[in-house]
Amino acid sequence: MGDLDKALAAAIEHLREERIDEAEPALRAILDRRPGHPDALHYLGVLRHTQGRVDEAVALIREALAAEPAYASAWNNLGNVLLLAGRGDEAADAYEHVVRLGTGRQPVPEAVRAMGNLGALHRKLHRLERSEAVLREAVRLDPEFAEAWYNLSITLIDLGRIPEGLKAHSKAVALWPEEAQSREEVIRALTRLGERERAARLLREWLAEDPGNAVAEHMLAACLADARASDGKSATPARASDDYVQQVFDGFAASFDAKLEALGYRAPGLVVEALREAVGAPAANLDICDAGCGTGLCGPGLKPFARRLAGCDLSEGMLRRAHARSLYDVLHKAELVHYLHTQPGAFDAVVSADTLCYFGALEEAAAAAARSLRPGGVLVFTVEALPEASAVPHRLQPNGRYAHAPAYLKRVLADAGFEVRALVAETLRMEGGEPVPGWLVVAKKPESAAAEGAAA
Repeated sequence: MGDLDKALAAAIEHLREERIDEAEPALRAILDRRPGHPDALHYLGVLRHTQGRVDEAVALIREALAAEPAYASAWNNLGNVLLLAGRGDEAADAYEHVVRLGTGRQPVPEAVRAMGNLGALHRKLHRLERSEAVLREAVRLDPEFAEAWYNLSITLIDLGRIPEGLKAHSKAVALWPEEAQSREEVIRALTRLGERERAARLLREWLAEDPGNAVAEHMLAACLADARASDGKSATPARASDDYVQQVFDGFAASFDAKLEALGYRAPGLVVEALREAVGAPAANLDICDAGCGTGLCGPGLKPFARRLAGCDLSEGMLRRAHARSLYDVLHKAELVHYLHTQPGAFDAVVSADTLCYFGALEEAAAAAARSLRPGGVLVFTVEALPEASAVPHRLQPNGRYAHAPAYLKRVLADAGFEVRALVAETLRMEGGEPVPGWLVVAKKPESAAAEGAAA
């Protein structure tokens, strides 16, 4: 292996381990020595993708493909990046290009992987028959392609062919039993169709294989929540466990932004605009906490307001993505209630976009936010919505998230010492083709020291 190959291998390893600060200069050094090097361009594009710089990522990968038109991995990654950009038809063209290359001199495994991506994309674009056809061809060519079996099972369930979907799911589980995220998607597909008994059976089977699995435990609780409520039982958890949050979000950190882009995710924009209305035009003069920051989707909107921008999250995978944006002054791997409690009087604003939907009871979160804010500080957050007339304060939904009643939100915030300035009904995103209703909430901590003492 030559020096350049060794340097490229080292750069790719840095990238795979998400050591962005080491990967970028390594790739640029290769391009300085060999301008137009296709591999270096390709992987620099992948790096830009991890930073959320989608247009740059597309341009770099296309430059690599101009130099090497039969570069199958680059075509596959171009499809992935275009999908992140919401350009589904272009992504499909990129994946199909790999499939065509697979009939020539490129290795069949690369083409089969592209078929898996293409089948999943067709499903997301509601082209279910095309999705089935592509995925069936993928598993015909590679019968041990577990991810394709998972995607095929979801497609078949969405087509209403549940027994066939469950058969494909069983095949996927046998091939890839530890893959929590794909199992979760299959079970969510069943719950979307109201097939909760079947979903609960799969979850019990999962727990029999992996006792104590936090994802399966929480999803089973969500699946059974309505039955427990009607029986008057109180076994529904008050919030999602830390282990559940870590496992779920670590599992899809790499695809998180793309998934939310495809769902028309609005929460980051909503909280940033609500902050603007609460504090005025950005002047880089606020200490802000992004509580449950995830990959940092709120960061670009919050940064102009911030003298200091802090973020916290339980998922290390998410935090690596947030770090790559180079927007946050500090990032902490911490549960948000604990983190806010350890930061008394540290912030002028706390924002939380679609994180408190993993809490049912919000008393501790509201108290921690009040403790972390200075007098006059602002709390802005979104949660999923129960209707105005709801008889319960919060409910664990089949999707695993909690929805909250507005009267409960007002009471909890008042008890924590806040003045509620706005509580507005908004659509947070689309899910299963339906809008997800939510509440956008703005609350202010009083300016007076007396009111501050009462809140503590």
